[in-house]
Amino acid sequence: MKINRRLVLLVTAPLTVAVAFSVLALAPATNQALQAGRLTSMVEVADQAGELTYRLQRERAAATALVSEQGDAEEFRLRTEETDRSIAGFRSGAEGLSAVPGSARGALDRIERFAEEMPGLRAQVRSGSSTVSALAFGYRIVIADLNTYRDGIAQADGVDADIADRIRAAAALSEAAEHTAQQQVTVARAQAAGGFTTASQRTFDAGRMGYTESIGVMFDLGPGAWRTWLERTLSGAKALEARRLEDEIGRTGTGKEITVAPKEWQKAANDRQELLRSVEKRVDAAVLAQVSDVRTTLIWTAGAEVALVVLTLVGVVVVAIRLGRVMIRRLRDLRNAAHEVAHSGLPTVMSELSQPGALRGATPEEVARRTGDPVRTTGEDEIGEVGEAFNAVHHEAVRLAAQQAHAHEQLAETLVGVARRGARLTAVMVSELDTVQRDEADPVRMKTLFALDHLAVRMERNTNNLLVLGGYGNARVRSADVGCSTVIVAAAQQIERFDRVSLGVIESGIGITARAVHDVAHILAELLDNATRYSPPDKQVGVAVWRLWDRAVVQIVDEGVGMTAERRAVHNAALREPQAGIGDVRSMGLHVVARLAARHGIVVELRDSSGPGTIAEVTLPAKVLALDFVEDQGPSQVDPGNDVGYETPPPITPPGPQGRRQPARAGARPGRHGTPVGAGIGPAMGPAVGTGMGPAVGTGVGAAGADAPAAGGDRETPPGHERPRDDGPGGGARDRGHGAAPAPRPARDEPVSRVAGVSSSGLPVRQRRAPQQWPAAGRREGAEQRPGAGSPRPSPRRRDSRQVSDVLAAYAQGINRSTNHRGRSAPDDHTERTEK
Repeated sequence: MKINRRLVLLVTAPLTVAVAFSVLALAPATNQALQAGRLTSMVEVADQAGELTYRLQRERAAATALVSEQGDAEEFRLRTEETDRSIAGFRSGAEGLSAVPGSARGALDRIERFAEEMPGLRAQVRSGSSTVSALAFGYRIVIADLNTYRDGIAQADGVDADIADRIRAAAALSEAAEHTAQQQVTVARAQAAGGFTTASQRTFDAGRMGYTESIGVMFDLGPGAWRTWLERTLSGAKALEARRLEDEIGRTGTGKEITVAPKEWQKAANDRQELLRSVEKRVDAAVLAQVSDVRTTLIWTAGAEVALVVLTLVGVVVVAIRLGRVMIRRLRDLRNAAHEVAHSGLPTVMSELSQPGALRGATPEEVARRTGDPVRTTGEDEIGEVGEAFNAVHHEAVRLAAQQAHAHEQLAETLVGVARRGARLTAVMVSELDTVQRDEADPVRMKTLFALDHLAVRMERNTNNLLVLGGYGNARVRSADVGCSTVIVAAAQQIERFDRVSLGVIESGIGITARAVHDVAHILAELLDNATRYSPPDKQVGVAVWRLWDRAVVQIVDEGVGMTAERRAVHNAALREPQAGIGDVRSMGLHVVARLAARHGIVVELRDSSGPGTIAEVTLPAKVLALDFVEDQGPSQVDPGNDVGYETPPPITPPGPQGRRQPARAGARPGRHGTPVGAGIGPAMGPAVGTGMGPAVGTGVGAAGADAPAAGGDRETPPGHERPRDDGPGGGARDRGHGAAPAPRPARDEPVSRVAGVSSSGLPVRQRRAPQQWPAAGRREGAEQRPGAGSPRPSPRRRDSRQVSDVLAAYAQGINRSTNHRGRSAPDDHTERTEK
């Protein structure tokens, strides 16, 4: 989960709790405001109920007068119309009421039913079929329900006690008005009946008593102003007249005729009812105003509390967002800086420090300070401390890498120093061998000296490996291009088991540029050494070369047990990307080949063979190949039986002293180019460590690039000494660095096999032929030599040991004359400078 989401959740949790508690805190004020609003609506309906009560009382008086024949129908019709308008207003107000107390709700329901029955009651009045008592009772019931509703709303939830008392006081005033209205009906019925009966007298007296009690309740519950309003209103002439007539009627006994005229009484009673209604209106208005004020106050209070809570929450959210954005931005800057360092900055610094000479004389601390601080998000808080800690870690990582690079440079310098010292010692040993060989005539001892000379060649290859690993190469460059077959033979002469190397089909016209000759020979020497080391001793290692467009491909095939696909993939990856360090000493050849191949753009790949063993394929790019290279060959060089124009490659013979071929002996076949194998370049490579092409899992692949003087054909002649040629007996061997003298041109070999077909990759597939072997070390004069193409090889004449000794003595004398006055000491350090 991202940090911004975590911060949102972190802020949301307390905000949710705050909102919940705010709602709980605002609930009472909001509820009180809602209750005040509902109470205001009920008070408004109560005001309409008072109006409806007044209209019903007037209609009842008109109905009673009509039934008792004291009034007319037109008056009743006018009263009914007023009542209908009041009922419509009451119904519309009562429909929107909610949370009405139980008693008030029941009264509303009964009022609704009475409103539906009103047409029937009025029809009875008009027809005169109803009695005055029935009419009075019907109207009395609905008026009582209206007063019950007015009194019941005082029991609503949240009503203040003072407001409840005022509501009850207003309801008491309405009941007082009802008592006077009942008195009016009772007197009108008594006048129609000729006087009071006992029941009607009691009803009249009960009305007077009820009025007095209701007025007393109003005075007790209502404020003093209401009492003042009532007393002032009822102190007028109309009220006094109504009271006088009431007292007069009340003094009339039972069964006596009432002396007050009906119209006079009706007028006085109506005037008093109108006065009471005016006071009732003022009281209802006062109650409604007070309830509205309370509602307004509660609404403003609740709104203020809600606004305060909302503003507080909004302020908290704004502050949290601002602080969170700053924190998230700093964290993102820290993350981006860390990603930049981890994926780009630090790998780039490490790659630069892994290159030779990256320090340029600076100390590890200076290199670390030079890289600077990758994280700029610092400060006094925890995020800033993390940034400072990250900068410290980066500084320490760069310092350790620089320290390791310094250690690698020191190790490389140590290796180069050891290699140069070994090269000097090898040169001294070779010089001593040259001295011994000059005067040696015994063939047995000469054979031993040749073996020591070959060992010196291998030692020098090992020295060159150390130079390559140390970042140096061969400082000398050849002046002329060399044929690929000659380079292969020179590479084979640098390995221990050179007699197991068999040359296959080598396409003619493939030459190696002078600057790459030593490196290509070094690469092939490492691959050949590994192939011969890790394959059965009785099997041959084949080498084939052909041109592929603008490139050339060299394949080295052994018949070992091969290696697993995983192991081969690891080795191929190491060959494609050479490591910058010194490398594993157990796989030194692998790193040497990788470095030298990368230097010239050569591709070296290990491939699985269709049979047993492994194929080491070396692809030489165009910049390594010599354009229009023409080998020095006579007219009989090309086998007429070879349709594709491939040369018959020269046989590989054991190297002579210092990379020279041994003198031609009976039974030895010289190369088809007219020169002994190895002429032109000297073996100057290091020991192989196994490429994994045999049972042992190793690499052993390496490359050329020696820095010390070569121990083979490229070994320099000390200054001031020329290398004269010797045409004496023994074949006239050339001086070191130029190969051996041309041997007699051999007869043409047997025709090579023709092309057998084309492979799936488009390369020519040729039939195998008997591999060309190194001449057996013990081959003596009985070996055959072909005089010409197609003719049987005649048996050479045999030579005894004396004759061989004479030949070797003549060879040694020629070497002695060509190297007369040559010093034995190795060149000084000034002649051994190398290039990186």
